[in-house]
Amino acid sequence: MPFFALSPQVVPPLDPDFRPAAVAHRAFRQAVQEAGGGELLVLALERPGGSVSRLETRLLPKGHPQAGANFWYAERLFKFFLWQRGGFRAWVGGPEEVGQYLKARYGPGGTRAFDYHFMGETVYGQPFAWVLCRPDEVPPAQERYQALGGHLDGCRIGFDLGASDRKVAAVMDGQVVFSEEVIWEPTVQTDPGYHYNEILQGLRRAAEHLPRVDAIGGSAAGVYVENQVRVASLFRGVPPERFDQVRTLFLRLGRELGVPLVVLNDGEVAALAGAMSLETTALLGVALGSSEAAGFVTPEGLLTDWLDELAFAPIDENPQAPADDWSGDRGVGAQYLSQQAVFRLAPKVGIHIPEGLSKAEKLAYVQEYLERGHEGALLIWETMAVYLGYAIAHYADFYPLRHVLILGRCTSGSGGRILLEGARHVLRVEFPDLSDRIEIHLPDERSRRVGQAVAAASLPVIPKPVQEDR
Repeated sequence: MPFFALSPQVVPPLDPDFRPAAVAHRAFRQAVQEAGGGELLVLALERPGGSVSRLETRLLPKGHPQAGANFWYAERLFKFFLWQRGGFRAWVGGPEEVGQYLKARYGPGGTRAFDYHFMGETVYGQPFAWVLCRPDEVPPAQERYQALGGHLDGCRIGFDLGASDRKVAAVMDGQVVFSEEVIWEPTVQTDPGYHYNEILQGLRRAAEHLPRVDAIGGSAAGVYVENQVRVASLFRGVPPERFDQVRTLFLRLGRELGVPLVVLNDGEVAALAGAMSLETTALLGVALGSSEAAGFVTPEGLLTDWLDELAFAPIDENPQAPADDWSGDRGVGAQYLSQQAVFRLAPKVGIHIPEGLSKAEKLAYVQEYLERGHEGALLIWETMAVYLGYAIAHYADFYPLRHVLILGRCTSGSGGRILLEGARHVLRVEFPDLSDRIEIHLPDERSRRVGQAVAAASLPVIPKPVQEDR
C-alpha cells in the first residue's frame, strides 16, 4: 500500500478518506530506517538579509521496491517547508533526479507554478531560483530572530483584520478599556479606499476611549514586510494596477494618526498572544478563522522571519482531497482548519446555509446549530478536531513545539472545547510521545475573540521623549 494511502487510527466522522500527512511521513521514515538509513536529502531556503533555513531528511535507497515514493515524499516535504519558512532561492542537496523533479514541479510551467510565482515575484520581488547540488554543498542554517511585542505601557490601539470581521481594542497601561468586532467583506472589494476607510474608522472609534494615542499595532492575514503589504487575501479583489495603494496602506494610516504603527501577519500575533497570556515559549499559535493563520514563538521567546503560512501547507495526503481555491493544491491546511472546513462539511449533515450571507454570518448560522445540540453540527466540529490533532502531529516535525494555542472564530462557543478535546484524543491514541510533550491550550472566550487585537497593541515601542540639555 502506498504511504499516502495509510488510514489513521482516529477517523474523522465526516471524512473517512482523510489520510494524514503525519501518518504517511512517519511510515515513510520508518521504511527508510528499516532499509538501512537510505540516501541523504538536504533542503535549504534563502530569504532576504541572508537568512537561510535548512532541513535534512533521508530517502529510500535506489533499488528499494518503494523507491518511487521518494518523489512524493520529497515534494510534499518541500511544499510544507516552503510555506512554513519562505524563500526566494532553494537548494536541493541529494539525488539529482529528485532535485530535477522538484525544480520542474515548482517552475513557471509546473503544477506548482502558483508557489513559484508567489514566493519569488510576489513576496520577495525576484524570480524564484534553484540550486541543485551535493548535500555537503548546501549552505548552513542562518536563522534570524527578533524580539517584538509585550509592550503594554501608555495608550495603545490594537487591531485584527480577518476576512469576515475586523476587531479593534483600546488598551491603557495593559488594561482593555474598549473593544469591538465589526463584520466586513474585504476580499470582494475592488477599491482600496474601502479598506483604508474601514480600518481608519475602527482606529478612530478606539481612540475615542483613550485620553491620547501613543502607538498602534495590527494583526492581518497576509505577508507584511516593514509594514508594507506584499500579498494578502484581504485585498484579493483589488486589481493589480491599484495594488500600490494597498502596499502603502498601513504606512499612510500611521502618518494619518501621527503615531508609530506596526503590522504583522495574524499568525505571528496569535503566537504572541499565546505567549503573553500563558507566559511561556516554544508555542505555535493557530487561528481558525476565515482561513488558517499560524505563528511561532521560539523556545527563547523570540519571533522569526518565517512565513508560517500553514494555510498553504499540506496536511492531507489523499490524492482526491479538496483543492484550495487560490493555490490549486490539494489537502492544504485552509480547507481543514478554518471556516472553509465548516462550509465544506455542512451539506454532508443536511445543514444548508442560506445565500446572501457574509462569511461571518454563514459561520454563525452553523454555530447556532452546534449550540442547539444539532448532531450534524457536532460531527462537523468533531471532524475538524481530528484534522487539528493530526495537523499538530505533523507540525511537530517542523517546529520544536511544547505548546499549541488555538483561537479564532471557529473556536467560539462550545466548538472550542470540542476541538481541544478531540485534538488531544488524537495525540493520545496515535502519537503518545507527542501527547506527553505538547500541551494544547484554549484561551477564554473573550481572549479567543479579541486576544489578537490586544496582543497586536503591544507590538510598537513608544519612543521616549527627547530631553533638552539644560
